[in-house]
Amino acid sequence: MRFSIVIVNYNVRYFLELCLKSVAAAITSIEAEIIVVDNNSSDDSCEMMKELFPSVRLIENKENIGFSKANNQGVAVAKGTYVCILNPDTVIAEDTFSKLLSFSDSKDKIGIVSCKLIDGAGRFLPESKRNVPTRLVAIKKLIGLSKDYYVSNIKESGIGKSPVFVGAFMLLKKSLYDEVGGFDERYFMYGEDIDLSYSVLRAGYDNYYYGKTTVIHYKGESTLKNEVYAKRFYGAMQLFYKKYFEANFLFDLVVNVGIKIIPIVKTILKESKLEKRPELTLQTAELSFKEMIQLFEKQDCYYKIHLKNTDFTIGSKSSKSRGEVLFRA
Repeated sequence: MRFSIVIVNYNVRYFLELCLKSVAAAITSIEAEIIVVDNNSSDDSCEMMKELFPSVRLIENKENIGFSKANNQGVAVAKGTYVCILNPDTVIAEDTFSKLLSFSDSKDKIGIVSCKLIDGAGRFLPESKRNVPTRLVAIKKLIGLSKDYYVSNIKESGIGKSPVFVGAFMLLKKSLYDEVGGFDERYFMYGEDIDLSYSVLRAGYDNYYYGKTTVIHYKGESTLKNEVYAKRFYGAMQLFYKKYFEANFLFDLVVNVGIKIIPIVKTILKESKLEKRPELTLQTAELSFKEMIQLFEKQDCYYKIHLKNTDFTIGSKSSKSRGEVLFRA
């Protein structure tokens, strides 16, 4: 088999349905399979899948085992030469996978390939291409200075080597995933994508950013909105440094202090106001997913997506949160 898409789901039933519709449209000409690992969702995600997507392989966990372990679980049963780690709150263009697979085939020692990610308002997500977070870069990120955290020498629509990608979209050969041991399961959430990207680099492969195709990622970049998130994110970073670099007491001290202080500062600072735009609902009965994504990128409206033969619409105005699901009366 040519290709396997692995999606880990947890309580995002409507985003998952939209994602699966777009993925199905993107693999019509590819020998591919879709594997969804559900981490014990309390919504009706599994029931929806069994009814609407019976050909999708569904793995139902009895507990939330985390992002890393669930992805490893899915890749373990994948039959494709290539695998794509994909978040359920994404929307894929019809030609995204074919473009990335062709690009991957053209390169020697190809590592992970990813693409341009935009949020639900059409804004480019800088985590689409990231640098290896050295301790200095991590501290800058902690205090809100994120410039060095991201790759700036590749244009949004460009192509080039990029060290680190976000776990929302990572395409690589299954043999390479197995070679580096997949995701380190000590990371429950956050940091595992940095670890996998770095593991691939250390194994002698090149990771590539391919900005000629775009994927919507509704969640966008997580923010330091509370101490729980801060502890998880920087706890993951500390694990990363202990695994690959020498211990540094000063860094650990700065991070531990920052975990407590930065979320408080964030709550005091006001969020930037959303720009005013018209709002428009796009219908899958009238437009392809690629056409919708192209409209999102223009940023002339706040676009919502309505799936044909459903009673819900999904939209977002910010990358600070996943967005909202609106139901028709």
